[in-house]
Amino acid sequence: MKFSTKAVHAGVEPDPSTGAIMTPIFQTSTYVQAAPGDHKGYEYSRTHNPTRTALQHALAALENGKHGLCFASGMASIDAVVKLLKPGDEVVSTNDLYGGTYRLFTKIFEPYGIKFQFVDMGDPANIAAAITPKTKLVWVETPTNPTLRIVDLAAVAELTKGKDILLAVDNTFASPFLQNPMDLGADIVMHSVTKFLGGHSDVVLGALVVNDDDLAERLAFIQNSCGGTPGPQDCFLVLRGIKTLHLRMERHSSNGRAIAEWLVKHPKVGRVYWPGLPSHANHEVAKRQMRDFGGMMSFTIKGDHQADATKFLSSCQLFTLAESLGGVESLMGHPASMTHASIPREARILSGVTDSLIRLSVGVEDPQDLIDDLAQALG
Repeated sequence: MKFSTKAVHAGVEPDPSTGAIMTPIFQTSTYVQAAPGDHKGYEYSRTHNPTRTALQHALAALENGKHGLCFASGMASIDAVVKLLKPGDEVVSTNDLYGGTYRLFTKIFEPYGIKFQFVDMGDPANIAAAITPKTKLVWVETPTNPTLRIVDLAAVAELTKGKDILLAVDNTFASPFLQNPMDLGADIVMHSVTKFLGGHSDVVLGALVVNDDDLAERLAFIQNSCGGTPGPQDCFLVLRGIKTLHLRMERHSSNGRAIAEWLVKHPKVGRVYWPGLPSHANHEVAKRQMRDFGGMMSFTIKGDHQADATKFLSSCQLFTLAESLGGVESLMGHPASMTHASIPREARILSGVTDSLIRLSVGVEDPQDLIDDLAQALG
């Protein structure tokens, strides 16, 4: 089945009791049992909910996976993965990492005795050098947040194959439309569903997709025991959102290309980070493992002063200054003071998150209107 067909139909069946074409919102906390243990597969909505079940099946199908698990947020889904580990275990991750993930790793789990190493994953040799006998998880973002670095997933999978090491990939920036990490050897795919999968800036939700039955059972135990599950209304909103994922991602990508190519030529713009540009350091890898390059990008303003970035951010009219990304409307952010403020400045600068770096989430508006907005703000 082709992706666009899966986006519309995967995981969704007409409601057998009414024939409703859309999955109902099963707004219930509990379910009637004919006798103890004699029920229709549902006992309590923290454990299972029919609306959530439909979404989990849909997300698994979109990632070419077997099992989907939904959580109350992207961070809750990452939290569940790290809870697979125990004190003394080690994790290798990228040095260009979403600030919330970095904070979770270093402030919550390091005190419990889990060690984290952050390396430049643009070169798989750096990952190989960081792996030790205690390494149990390699956590990858690709494209990374916010400098859009690309990690060669097939090469990383070769490093973990046959070892007691899980390879988990945060696929939020790409979405399943642009990239399927499990096809390249990943064990776990994670999404902040809040972003492109939801697509309309109206829901907070996270998800994991896996193929291994035992791993799915372990994660489902954590999901139920710790209780970080989403409500049925949120699941319904995402089920609705993914029906247009393919259409939105095509427009995000075409708009992204138009804006990236325009920014490269602007005299006040320094570096432009978008994997579709031939000048991107990992462009060839991106071409190999992605179907297109999306609408996420970052750029620096020449001079690298935060005052210039602040002035620019305050001058845009269509691009809205806000946290998050992946909605139909264009958003922009200042990673150094917003999404990545929890990362120490020295580490942040080394990874490319400078004071003048601007992150754009290019929406689905008319591309010329967006370019005109950037032009007046830079001017």
